[in-house]
Amino acid sequence: MRLESKTLPSSIVQLTLIGRLDIEGVTKIEDKFAFAVMTETAPVLVDISEVDFIASIGIRMLLMSAKTLQRRGSRFALYKPQPLVRETLATAGIDLLIPTYEEFDAACADLLQAPSAAL
Repeated sequence: MRLESKTLPSSIVQLTLIGRLDIEGVTKIEDKFAFAVMTETAPVLVDISEVDFIASIGIRMLLMSAKTLQRRGSRFALYKPQPLVRETLATAGIDLLIPTYEEFDAACADLLQAPSAAL
């Protein structure tokens, strides 16, 4: 599992996850991911287009990060999950709690809007 981070011209922080969000993958990046989210007040877009598997521990990491940002008055969204990951998120109901986008421009536009109701 790899984590890449960059700040977009719109001030949105884009975190890209590459690999498997299973126990081994989450263990490798959890501290770095949490630090990247917890120190931000800007919206965060998590690109999961290169995540081919997500386990409950990965879902937990994403959900806790989204809640943390929301408490700080910012936004968190997921971008372009692969079909298996999208299905897993939908089965767990996470797609109802964390906005998920297929279009990059739509994700950025929505992230720049005012925060929504609590998770």
